[in-house]
Amino acid sequence: MSDLDKLVLRPARREDLPAIVRLLADDHLGAAREALTDPLPASYYKAFDEIAAQPGSELLVGEVGSEVVACLQLMILPGLSNQGMTRAQLEGVRVDAPLRGKGIGEKLCLYAIERAKERGCGVVQLTSDNSRIAAHRFYERMGFKKSHVGMKLSFH
Repeated sequence: MSDLDKLVLRPARREDLPAIVRLLADDHLGAAREALTDPLPASYYKAFDEIAAQPGSELLVGEVGSEVVACLQLMILPGLSNQGMTRAQLEGVRVDAPLRGKGIGEKLCLYAIERAKERGCGVVQLTSDNSRIAAHRFYERMGFKKSHVGMKLSFH
């Protein structure tokens, strides 16, 4: 049985946070901005609780056995433009490095896309750092198109 056959997709639980933060920290960008300590900083638990309390926002994980091996955040965004179209935004998509290329990320993203369709979204969008070339290829294989220029205004 392959890892993909054993994959369970589900909403994240608070006790999943150490595994989620480990996934977020597992690349050149995340290593510099995440605080993978034991215990985790309280800010992660506060953010988790705020996400859980916000309608239309959820953290999803992929689990193999009892180990969280993938994660993403799905946000449903009502809007006025495009005749009041609701959008879905994907953030923080990660798969454990040894398991990349096995279909886990695709299955998790398709799960989130289905959830977005069920909520009446007309589009699923995401941003990806310019340096994440492999991620860009992954999203393009899934049918995402480069359509906008992303910009940020950082406060720290």
